[in-house]
Amino acid sequence: EYFLNRFRGNEECDLQSLIGMEIEEEEEQTLIGFCVLGGIFGEGIDLKRDSLIGVIVVGTGLPQVGCEREILKGYFDEDGENGFDYSYRYPGMNKVLQAAGRVIRTAEDVGIIVLLDDRFQQYSYRRLFPREWEQVQPVTVDTVAKKVERFWDAWLWQKG
Repeated sequence: EYFLNRFRGNEECDLQSLIGMEIEEEEEQTLIGFCVLGGIFGEGIDLKRDSLIGVIVVGTGLPQVGCEREILKGYFDEDGENGFDYSYRYPGMNKVLQAAGRVIRTAEDVGIIVLLDDRFQQYSYRRLFPREWEQVQPVTVDTVAKKVERFWDAWLWQKG
């Protein structure tokens, strides 16, 4: 509700001012926002400092099956390429990378990116990861809390 109240009554959406990017004092509460891949929060906003310290991407961002995508797929398949990659996987991964890019914008930014889909373990997706993701660590429901805690503890120790 706190998040949604920032948008009530605004015909024109000025995202930078609505979200409160320039907060100078520490917030007393934690805010979790849920957004759609490729939506207005996927790109075009700059969340400074620790305004955003993590993102959980659910799914691979594959676009819906449609005539245009199937024509594109057929074109590349006939040309000996992987049509699925060009028409579905690459556009989906572009959305995933855009969402992940909200967390790490500068060399000083620190955060966690969680890819919540088993398909991200497949080579066809991992080969599309940026080189900075070479240290990706698969986790399970049983291990994720400890891994996140270790990550932040290590960062605080380095910073401290």
